[in-house]
Amino acid sequence: MRRPRRDDDRLERGAAVVDFVLVLVLLVPLVLGILQVALTMHVRNTLASAAAEGARYAAAADRDLASGAAHTRSQIAGAVSGRYADDVTVREVVLDGLPTVEVVVRGDVPALGLGGPGISFEVRGHASEEARP
Repeated sequence: MRRPRRDDDRLERGAAVVDFVLVLVLLVPLVLGILQVALTMHVRNTLASAAAEGARYAAAADRDLASGAAHTRSQIAGAVSGRYADDVTVREVVLDGLPTVEVVVRGDVPALGLGGPGISFEVRGHASEEARP
């Protein structure tokens, strides 16, 4: 049994498209924002891990600071694109009276990885130096 057709049915034709567009206008920026935060956190955590690994590598008894910088760069290149790491600095510092190797990595994550203005940050990794014979 068919229900009788009313004039109200014709007035609501196409309303689903309008509702979809209104919801899409809210959801697309939300999803893009979540992707930006995820990309930024991934790159930051990867650079922090590479800085810590590079510091441990350079702090070994048979290594020098240049090898720590090279190791840090290779860790970064293996995990994320090298374009996110602008500068890698390795130096010896004294923390709490102990000789320590410090690796500083400066990075910049553009909006959604596409370019334009981005988020700049700096991460540091430290490791106590092994005694050299």
